[in-house]
Amino acid sequence: MTNRTALVTGASRGIGRACSLALAQAGARLAVAARNVEQLESLAAEIRSRSWEAFVVPMDLADPESIKEAIAKTAKDFGPIAVLVNNAGITKDGLAMRMKKPDWDIVIATNLTGAFLAIQQVLPGMLKERWGRIINIASLVGEMGNAGQANYAASKAGLIGLTKSIAQEMGSRNITVNAVAPGYVETDMTEALSAELKEKMLANVPLKRIGRPDDVAAAVRFLASDEAGYITGHVLDVNGGLYM
Repeated sequence: MTNRTALVTGASRGIGRACSLALAQAGARLAVAARNVEQLESLAAEIRSRSWEAFVVPMDLADPESIKEAIAKTAKDFGPIAVLVNNAGITKDGLAMRMKKPDWDIVIATNLTGAFLAIQQVLPGMLKERWGRIINIASLVGEMGNAGQANYAASKAGLIGLTKSIAQEMGSRNITVNAVAPGYVETDMTEALSAELKEKMLANVPLKRIGRPDDVAAAVRFLASDEAGYITGHVLDVNGGLYM
């Protein structure tokens, strides 16, 4: 992965931050993208402090123009994007019967449509180089569903279908497309869950611990590597055995 440019969306915290550090350690030149530029600058400074390369790319995955501009600027300034990690995601939870359409729309727009548009933007460069790694961060709930998260689960299930479809389209061009589906992982998103729900989830994890962002980042780093060159269209579960 040395000197290849990797773009990570939702890089400012949690899983995206861990993925950025793992890819930088593996030798990639990191373009870190998110809406919160201040947090991105802090991450980029940490990466540079370890003598690795990092560039800040403001991007809003709910805005198609923002995606287009950010990826075009990254490719122009830092070289063609060889690795794309579609990690950015949001939740707007609520029971389906009472879910407001704007809450459905923004989750689908960010988590699924935004990922699709980012893929569209990086593919020409990958086709030209005849090498690429696209890794979509899905979710356990995209495989098994979850009450109160119809929009989020649908977006992540859609991301899995998107992964497999693009993998079939791009396989002959040496571009692999895979998904990583985290389970219960310690992030700001799961921190908001009630103590009761956390205990209930942990009781169902065979490995008896909560996942860490680094656990997910290790899977992403592997799928982005040359060693994973014969893996495509795959969903790698990182969930401690919570769903088998």
